[in-house]
Formats: sequence, structure tokens, C-alpha cells
Amino acid sequence: MRVNPDSSPDAPASGRSVTTDARRAQIVAAAIGTVAELGYARASFAQIAKRAKLSSVRLISYHFQDKEDLFQALVDSVQESAQAFMQPRIHARPAPAAQLAAYIEANLEFLAEHPVEVRALVDVLANARREDGSPLVSSAGFDTPVSLLVRHLRDGQLSGDFRPFDPEAMALAIRASIDAAANRLSAGDDFDVRAYGRELVTLFALATGTEAGAGTEETK
Repeated sequence: MRVNPDSSPDAPASGRSVTTDARRAQIVAAAIGTVAELGYARASFAQIAKRAKLSSVRLISYHFQDKEDLFQALVDSVQESAQAFMQPRIHARPAPAAQLAAYIEANLEFLAEHPVEVRALVDVLANARREDGSPLVSSAGFDTPVSLLVRHLRDGQLSGDFRPFDPEAMALAIRASIDAAANRLSAGDDFDVRAYGRELVTLFALATGTEAGAGTEETK
């Protein structure tokens, strides 16, 4: 995430004016909606400007250097929204097994509540490419949860809450299961993501050696 600090107490953390940040957020939201509806390949500046109700595509170019800058902002925006949604839910349960359950539940709940953002994110990460085939945007931030999950699993093993296993292999399996749900949602598959999440909680409670379903909330 690119942050430019500013010493002004009235300025947002980005260092830009409130008006500028609001306009950028408006454009990013329009980009998310455009990609989700039309797909990345058809998400032109003209289409995004139309959705954002901008008078000219030049307003996009004024706030973003190029397509790479805009779509990186899209990726960062969805990631930041996911973190803000998930972190309070995870930290509310301090025990290792309960926190693992909360991590899985929060991921799947975010997918269920933000299908448009998820569809746009998956499409951009999969299809945004430069002419040489390299990714247009960086998804480095999305590798961070894996390393944090590895550390959490390792700490749980040291405390005796989890059985012995390869923490990295387990973390990758957990992330792959969550990412599979995101891919199904982005493809328009009709399935119960919350029910899927409950099954994942039980599956990985058993896989890590904790009591099945530990830390889950009662189904409402």
C-alpha cells in the first residue's frame, strides 16, 4: 500500500486533500463496478468515467498516472476493505483454535457480503497483464496473510493447541480453500458460501488436531 504521510493534522493519511481522496475513491468504486459487470478486458477509462458520472476521461488521468496506477488502487482498496472487515472479528477470539475459526469465517463472510468487489479483484489479478505478459498490478499484499497464518499455526503448536504438522503446508491449504470460494463467486457459481465456510472451519479444526468446530458461532 502506497502511503504519503503529511504533517498537516487536517490532511488524510494519504497526504492528499479530502476532496482528492474522495474523487479517487469514486473512480476506484466505478472501476470495481465496471470490471465486475463487463470484465477487465472491457473496462476502459471511457466505461469507468461513464459509471462514475465524470464529464471526461481526463479526470481519471488527472488522479491516476495510467491504467496500472488505477487498477493497483483497485486491488489495494479491496485488500484494505477486507482487512478492516476481518481483523476485529479475528482479534475478538484470542485462543489459537478459535482465532483460526474466526479467520476462516471472516474470510468467507467478506466474500459473501462483497461479491462485486471479489469478482473485480479476481478478474484484475487473473487478467491484467502488460504486453510482455507480466502482471499489471502487484498482489504482494495478498501473500502476507499466508506468512501470518504460518506464524499463527506455529505459535499454536508451541502452546499445545495444535498437533504437529507442517505449518506452511497447512496455511497454503487453508488459503487455497478460501481462494477457491472467491473463484467460484467470481465465475457466478450459485453456492452457499457461508455453509462452505462452516465446513472449512470443521475441516481445519480436525486437520490441525483441535476439537471439531472449535470457536465457531452458533448458526443463526
